Amino acid sequence: MTNVEISSVAKTYGQTPVLADITTRFAEGSFTSLLGPSGSGKTTLLRIVAGFITPDSGQVSIGGADVTTMPVWARNIGMVFQSYALFPHMTVAENVAFGLARRGIRGADARAQVDRALDMVRLPGFGDRRPKQLSGGQQQRVALARAVVIKPSVLLLDEPLSALDRRLRQEMQVELKRIQRETGLTTIFVTHDQEEALAL
Repeated sequence: MTNVEISSVAKTYGQTPVLADITTRFAEGSFTSLLGPSGSGKTTLLRIVAGFITPDSGQVSIGGADVTTMPVWARNIGMVFQSYALFPHMTVAENVAFGLARRGIRGADARAQVDRALDMVRLPGFGDRRPKQLSGGQQQRVALARAVVIKPSVLLLDEPLSALDRRLRQEMQVELKRIQRETGLTTIFVTHDQEEALAL
């Protein structure tokens, strides 16, 4: 488990300040919702933690290490996007194994880890299917499995449930909390939905 610390982070786009002197801490093993309307800077903050965006000033620390200028690939972050970002030409198993392959984990070891991740998100036996053969909720579970299979230090979720209908959203809220409890991952969840933030 790993804590995340944000110290005096600021970000401006053109003449528009998006984040100004943000300081906060996400405790080890915590599940934190960042709630706010569109344009409030919550996704920008999440992307700064992930390393997709560099802040104009301030510092980001993960597990006590300064990662402010560290590239995305070196941060060991699991991230689930609003669009899921699954590769349509790959099977479910290949999608989940993508991050493992980038880390040099292949063969039987990778297959075993993929199977465990699919079991965790309650999709056993789905490895040979393609994303287009899955429902929205199932695609979301695959994206989540891909994020957790690499054993990340931190899990970042950028409005991952917004494309789902109400019933599926409620089901996935329960699943996200269960998976977070099972893994103990420090999790930061971005949403504009107050009801969703309170439920999580």
